[in-house]
Amino acid sequence: VMEILAHATNTIAEGEVMQLINCNDPDIEEHRYLTVIRSKTAKLFEAAAELGAVLGGAPSMEPVLAAYGRHLGTAFQLIDDALDYGQHNARLGKNIGDDLAEGKTTLPLIHVLRTGTEAERALVRSAIEQGGLERIDGVVAAIESTQAIAYTCARAEGEADLARAALSPLPDSPYKQALLDLAHFSVHRDH
Repeated sequence: VMEILAHATNTIAEGEVMQLINCNDPDIEEHRYLTVIRSKTAKLFEAAAELGAVLGGAPSMEPVLAAYGRHLGTAFQLIDDALDYGQHNARLGKNIGDDLAEGKTTLPLIHVLRTGTEAERALVRSAIEQGGLERIDGVVAAIESTQAIAYTCARAEGEADLARAALSPLPDSPYKQALLDLAHFSVHRDH
């Protein structure tokens, strides 16, 4: 237990440093972004799931549950990043674009930078470099016109599929079903 927690703590700290280094950098590519979220949120989920196998005395299931947690955490974070630009935030007490205000380059923005018009790319690039929310309306419009939220959600669904597939060695049970349901919830939530 201590080894898993220590490794997770180190990896999460490294992920936080990577994220800080990436702040206000519009040249972050998708693989670098995924490395950060896999080192932070996904690592936390991975450790928690793996610990379930350790504490349950099922060493052969440790890699199975670790893979499940890693993919579940990645899916969860992708949806979290998509929700950052949703209209529901006001009702939840959150501000639209909190990540952008901090200069974080998340997948919806990466998608705009990769597929948007020249004007959309320039707007998003500038917004990331400057941080803040002065250009949020234009950024949200660019996200909508490039279908960046749909792209991000599709990537999250792919990760949830991998999480569900990782559970195939587990026998059917209410516990396995709960894990499958959790993978479904992680990508179909609105908060």
